[in-house]
Amino acid sequence: MSKRKNYISWDEYFMGVALLSAKRSKDPGTQVGACIVNQKNKIVGAGYNGLPAGCDDDEFPWDKAGDFLQTKYPYVCHAELNAILNNIGMDLHGCRIYTALFPCNECSKAIIQAGITEVIYLSDKYAGNDIFIASKLMLDKAGVSCRKVSPAIDSILLSFNDENV
Repeated sequence: MSKRKNYISWDEYFMGVALLSAKRSKDPGTQVGACIVNQKNKIVGAGYNGLPAGCDDDEFPWDKAGDFLQTKYPYVCHAELNAILNNIGMDLHGCRIYTALFPCNECSKAIIQAGITEVIYLSDKYAGNDIFIASKLMLDKAGVSCRKVSPAIDSILLSFNDENV
């Protein structure tokens, strides 16, 4: 018998972990996940967009518009920052980060400071926004490579039916 041929690539696997992490987000509008991987293809951090630990997400707003303090923006930690903060306690220099959405300027600062050397993203839908233009400029000047993931598959179905294991 020969080995199975239809297994997923490393990029598909780690982006899948990022997308699965996004399912933990309570944000009703945008769910983003991120996964940090070291040079040996070991996951060393994961995160999703949400409130900081200790802040009850039922007591804070989730609105996208209105008075700044009545929106989610001053309170939510982005997936990339959470993945960095949630890392397993190791130096992240030389790691790569998989993220569903191209990182904003604030997350890019953290990515650069953490020593992450590659950003792999699924969507860059806000590319024309100044925040993301600034992000790309900083990542480029810091020598962090960025690439859009190119999966060979469209989706993965997960089943929690124990008969499928």
